[in-house]
Amino acid sequence: MWYQALMTALVVFLTVGGQELLGFTMLGRPIVIGPLLGLLLGDVQSGLLIGASLETVFMGVINIGGASSAEPGLATALATAFAINMHAGVEVALPIAIPLGVIGLQIKTLIYVGIIGPFASRFDRLAEDGNDKGIMHLHFGLWALQWFLYGLIPFFAILVGSDATKHVLEMIPAVVLNGLSIAGNLLPAVGMAMLLKMMWDNKIAVFFFMGFLLVAYLKMPLIAVAGFALIIAWLATQRDMDHRQLHEEIKHHQPTATTSKAISATDPEVDEFFE
Repeated sequence: MWYQALMTALVVFLTVGGQELLGFTMLGRPIVIGPLLGLLLGDVQSGLLIGASLETVFMGVINIGGASSAEPGLATALATAFAINMHAGVEVALPIAIPLGVIGLQIKTLIYVGIIGPFASRFDRLAEDGNDKGIMHLHFGLWALQWFLYGLIPFFAILVGSDATKHVLEMIPAVVLNGLSIAGNLLPAVGMAMLLKMMWDNKIAVFFFMGFLLVAYLKMPLIAVAGFALIIAWLATQRDMDHRQLHEEIKHHQPTATTSKAISATDPEVDEFFE
């Protein structure tokens, strides 16, 4: 149990903390944490399944400023570790992950505000003194302190809470577990709906419906759909680049032979103008 607790804490420290240090690297996403933790705990398949499932749930969750809802990294690490330790499946991991993600974000905020935040004035004094090395050391030191404290949460949760969680789950009636399983299966749809709400645009809505038809009626695998999407994106990009080049050349009255030909195919009067 010590090994599982240590590996879970280390993964949270390196992925969630590393993402905060290096920028938006997506290291703290469920699709990264699930397989990585599954590899370290000896069950890659479960890690892949749980990571992919939780990624669909948290895909639309991006915590920026005050717009924060949950912490996917901690939720994925604990849900994956609990599921592997209890030899459970995705149906158990999904309902556990949601409250863990909400609680994890609150703890993360408390650590930042209560422990890291008060050092802001120290940075101001170092900047006034021109102490570049002091700023760098304090920056990396506070980063290590913040994510070390944050890593203690999954460490003690796995070390102490795994058996207790298993015992509580064994006490839950079968009808409740069935309800949790159904709710867990619905959560990916909620995550995709959140993502679509942010991305939806009437100009590109046709592509969403086309993808649905390819999968639902033609039974096309997702890799093939992704291939079609890549081709469409490439063609759309080339079209936009051609239109932009055409606009710039017309703007500067310097059409190339290719541009003049393209224009003449659409507007004979414009062709006479360039001739």
